[in-house]
Amino acid sequence: MECIKVKNLFKKFGDVYAINGISFEIKCGERWALLGPNGAGKSTTLKILAGLMKPDGGEVKIKGLDPTSLEAKRLIGYLPEDADPFPALTVEDNLRFMMVLRGIEDEERMNYLIEVLELDKYRKYKASELSRGNRQKLAIAMAILHSPEILLLDEPLNYLDIPTQDIVIELFRSMNSTFLISTHIMSVADRLTDHVIILSGGSIKWMGSFDELKSMGDSLEKVVSRLIRSK
Repeated sequence: MECIKVKNLFKKFGDVYAINGISFEIKCGERWALLGPNGAGKSTTLKILAGLMKPDGGEVKIKGLDPTSLEAKRLIGYLPEDADPFPALTVEDNLRFMMVLRGIEDEERMNYLIEVLELDKYRKYKASELSRGNRQKLAIAMAILHSPEILLLDEPLNYLDIPTQDIVIELFRSMNSTFLISTHIMSVADRLTDHVIILSGGSIKWMGSFDELKSMGDSLEKVVSRLIRSK
């Protein structure tokens, strides 16, 4: 079954098409990366899939559901780029607020994420008092607290040092979710996903498996750069 289905999707800002007629399907359990330069349409695509932005045309389905529906939102965990938890709430209270929204009563998952993400000593700190890296870790915990079936992640490793990146990557890899991850870091995409959609100028330039991409010769960075520039 397709967890994500996008057909002939359009989104326009003023006279510019941020998304220009893209179509793709992601089966449940698959892990895909959205690769492309700044302004390619990656973040806009994720916002539409998360039900936070309406397209100007085309069709989007989350397991057959409208992404703006409550049923679809229950399935999704979404991490925006530059995510910012509620600044006046503590680490614990941010997560408890998400527990209320998600209908979670048991604190076991919350405590597990606090420990794994090394936020234990910051439990009583307000989000505004955290470093940017720790705020990012808190935002990740908030996005995955309900063990979502579908994860939409926009530059999830922003602001994280290398040891913390390894922790987060292993945490994501331990989950059985369907993934769509927007990133411009090739090594991140390679470690977390096995399929790729390359976007540029709001259009899909190429899509397929990482194995296919690696078989094209040269480094992955050079191959992707060549595909982005292709007409």
